[in-house]
Amino acid sequence: MTNIEDQIPPESLDEDDAYLLDPRRVAAILYTVEANDRAQLQELMEPLHAADIADLLEQINPYDRRRLVQLYDREFDGDILSELDDSIREEIIGVLKPDILAEAVRELESDDIVDLVEDLDEPQQEAILDQLEDADRVAVEQALSYPEFSAGRLMQRETVWVPEYWTVGETIDFLRNADELPDQFYHVILVDPKMRPKGNVTLGKIMATHRDTPMKDITEDEFQVIPVTQDEADVAYAFNQYHLISTPVVDENERLVGVITIDDAMVVLDEEHEEDILRLAGVSDESSLSDAILETARGRATWLFVNLLTAILASLVIDRFADTIDQMVALAVLMPIVASMGGNAGTQTMTVTVRALATKDLTAHNAMRVVRRELSVGALNGLLFGCIMALVAGFWFGVPMLAVVIGAAMVMTQIAAALGGIVIPMALDRAGIDPALASGPFVTTITDVVGFFAFLGLAATILL
Repeated sequence: MTNIEDQIPPESLDEDDAYLLDPRRVAAILYTVEANDRAQLQELMEPLHAADIADLLEQINPYDRRRLVQLYDREFDGDILSELDDSIREEIIGVLKPDILAEAVRELESDDIVDLVEDLDEPQQEAILDQLEDADRVAVEQALSYPEFSAGRLMQRETVWVPEYWTVGETIDFLRNADELPDQFYHVILVDPKMRPKGNVTLGKIMATHRDTPMKDITEDEFQVIPVTQDEADVAYAFNQYHLISTPVVDENERLVGVITIDDAMVVLDEEHEEDILRLAGVSDESSLSDAILETARGRATWLFVNLLTAILASLVIDRFADTIDQMVALAVLMPIVASMGGNAGTQTMTVTVRALATKDLTAHNAMRVVRRELSVGALNGLLFGCIMALVAGFWFGVPMLAVVIGAAMVMTQIAAALGGIVIPMALDRAGIDPALASGPFVTTITDVVGFFAFLGLAATILL
């Protein structure tokens, strides 16, 4: 099978493609699936990380994906399921045999199981929950009872805690003798008699401190507690803002119910970034490359229809000046330049604003300063590109006043783009509407309408 991998020359592998799947290995894996060679498949898959196997399954077609999963059989583990994109995870679960699915799920921490089942249909949820031990099932069901996208859904129930009055030695003895501990943990949580978290102690501090030292003397300076109902986006922000590694989650009585670790928080942060990018483009935040054609078309059609309506509005402005355009064809030639420059400037400002709102860098306290800054940037760029286009139009058409018109229009359009790009996302955010989702069409409309109205209106006034 090594010969199969060698059929693709090493020169085809770009150094910039670090961490991408080796196409030679992918070709060899698909060959073994075609040959129904289970032993060779397991040998080829063994070095791959669960995330790489998930990527492989997402990249191949559904027919090969089904055959690979069936042939891989009992080697399929829960980590692969947790790494899979939601769009094909349900498909994979339907392919796995019940006993293999049960074994895969039992390997996962409670937070990974919640992430696995929360988006599945009820029959598939039950199929997975039925495979869990009673205690694990109760923990997962309780997590599912919390609001979607809350800390309760994100946390894992497996925690490591000790009484706040214990010493380092007592804690070490407890950890060594414990029957079960989470596979990975970073802190030992100190709690009071009412199970309220009082501090975090890192494993490094425990191992580097004398046994008779009280645990409360070596707690971390930075300690945050997350309410179980807090939105997961705010949780991710807290981890990023305060450089947290893990932090306890508490119920309404401030009692410890779970813990959130940095890996889960960073997944949320990554999803938030991806969601903003997709929504800025008017694409559903649930879109993926594995979606069906009709599903993808339907998801994009909504905002394309909104864009169509806004384009009609801009066309009405043009129609108002139809006689002006008939008298000077040069206006029709230059109009796309005004619209394009305004649209790009508005998108730039809008993107920066939406990101600043998401990271809480743009607040009511600095809003006016930021608005003034963006208006100044728009004015400067307007003057720069207005002068450039004035020179181009003057030499191109030989009409000095046309150069003045397009120069002035460029300044006005750039200022309008800057104002719309920041004010509209802020207004939508204040109204409780996701600015990433709704800003694009409105900003585009403002820049087009202002740009066309300024350019054609000035032309009608000055040139004709």
